[in-house]
Amino acid sequence: MTKRATAKYKIDRRMGENIWGRPKSPVNKREYGPGQHGQRRKSKMSNFGTQLKAKQKLKGYYANLSERQFRKVYDEAVRLTGDSSENLIGLLERRLDVVVYRSKFVPTVFAARQFVSHGHVKVNGQRVTISSIRLKVGDVVELTDKSKELAIVLEATQLAERDTPDYIEVDHKGMTAKLIRVPGLGDVPYPVQMQPNLVVEFYSR
Repeated sequence: MTKRATAKYKIDRRMGENIWGRPKSPVNKREYGPGQHGQRRKSKMSNFGTQLKAKQKLKGYYANLSERQFRKVYDEAVRLTGDSSENLIGLLERRLDVVVYRSKFVPTVFAARQFVSHGHVKVNGQRVTISSIRLKVGDVVELTDKSKELAIVLEATQLAERDTPDYIEVDHKGMTAKLIRVPGLGDVPYPVQMQPNLVVEFYSR
């Protein structure tokens, strides 16, 4: 598991967007960037700058993946047949920590990574502690018996700020989730616009 290098809300402020749609985001109060010159950083971006920001935003959204991890996912997406940008989203959404987050078992994707690494999650009946493993369609994710009663889990299932997407079948009574299909960009409930096509352009320069 990689350690998060920066506070998650610094990513919001750097992007100038509330990328997780959370009520505590500082962008809700200040839409400009950090620092004494933050309000003046409104100059037009170059194509490279736009592509870089799209990459940083998508990478940051998924618990601020390391550049090595993110590039590895991109390389795999390019090797697959079909649209590389759609493949990229599909691969990211099949990560175990992302499915745990989408299922509303925890409040944030950062918490989901930690939750998995601490042994609270089983996949097809087997305990798993690697948050980056990729699920296949039909795989069932379940919380361990002790974890089902944790306060963080019970609170997360009641959060009104986001819904579970239709490509995951979730049972909050049994605390299980099943990946029904691999989603595309249009299926993923991002709070802000993501542009994986610009990420592909960035890496293919």
